Amino acid sequence: MESAVYFVRSGILEITLKSNETEKILDFFFAGDMLTALTSFLQQQPSDVEIVALTDCELEKITHTDLQKAYVHSADANTFGRLMIEQAYLKKAKREKDLLAKTAEERYAEMLHTHKQYITEIPVNKIARYLGIQPESLSRIRRKLIS
Repeated sequence: MESAVYFVRSGILEITLKSNETEKILDFFFAGDMLTALTSFLQQQPSDVEIVALTDCELEKITHTDLQKAYVHSADANTFGRLMIEQAYLKKAKREKDLLAKTAEERYAEMLHTHKQYITEIPVNKIARYLGIQPESLSRIRRKLIS
């Protein structure tokens, strides 16, 4: 299967990294986001991450081959490619910084603020995995934020 970049028109997806014993949720993607297994896409190597649809989704797709062809003929395609890489980098850098500098409660509160309309559609255990905590800890955080 050729790698591609996807534009999410609707739905919720996640990117996960599985090891022998655990599954880490690297990020969630919502309507208006672009997603790809970026390292795999850029290097054209098999991916070590999995993209999973959590809800019904509508996606637009551009393959690596088609994008490379468009780069040759179109300044707009080159701009698109640059913006895609910038967006992916900024999202990844923010995620890393948040994991290092914010508590799970702060990260959840921000998620609630930026994606409130989606929170009820993502299973609690997945949100907890994304935050790097146990579901019980997330329940305590949710109760605290409600009161």
